[in-house]
Amino acid sequence: MKLIVGLGNPGAKYARNRHNIGFMALDRIAQDHGFTAWKGKFHGSVSEGRFGSDRAVLLKPETFMNNSGQSVQAAMKFYKIDLADVIVFHDELDLAPGKVKCKTGGGHAGHNGLRSIHAHIGADYDRVRMGIGHPGHKDAVAGYVLRDFPKADEGWLDDVLRGVSDGAADLLRGDKGRFMNAVALRVSPPRSGTGSKGAKTPQESKPQAKAAKPAVPEPKVAPEPEAEAQSPLQKLMDRFR
Repeated sequence: MKLIVGLGNPGAKYARNRHNIGFMALDRIAQDHGFTAWKGKFHGSVSEGRFGSDRAVLLKPETFMNNSGQSVQAAMKFYKIDLADVIVFHDELDLAPGKVKCKTGGGHAGHNGLRSIHAHIGADYDRVRMGIGHPGHKDAVAGYVLRDFPKADEGWLDDVLRGVSDGAADLLRGDKGRFMNAVALRVSPPRSGTGSKGAKTPQESKPQAKAAKPAVPEPKVAPEPEAEAQSPLQKLMDRFR
């Protein structure tokens, strides 16, 4: 069994915040894969389901971001889940919007949700880092992550969430390569056709033969008038001229 955690803050006020992209990922997975309705447990919301024969528990901690570890620890204890079977989806300032990367272990890089999880269960769990971009200055980070995604971001955001859901079963089985490929197919789908953009067809690329000049018709020459028929006497006189 795997425990899949999405980080965010509870309540409608925060639902579309950049900081809540982890919640959004789990909502998409639960919806697409027929998981159970969300129920309040372990200081959070829980949904259960399967990917084939693989069972998974989805957890959205509702202790607010700074205390996420409390909820994760309670769920791990109840289901007897090892640290190696925990996967956390979270927002990542150091990745461009639309970029997704997987990681195991490492530091929390100042992310308060990860900081809390580290403190409660340790650092050696799997993570899915979901890029939201950086505001450019550290003093602007708090306001940036607690603002909603703008409408201009809705296209790539929907692609990322669908890709994460497409590859969730592979991630659960530990095949991170196939998971990342599923995300890439949504975010950057292959172009149709194999030719280069604007390439000419063979027929188009061949030089066009010069059009033959239309033949100028020769002027019609009027037939010479036939000589008038001569009498026998005129013929005889012509012989002696």
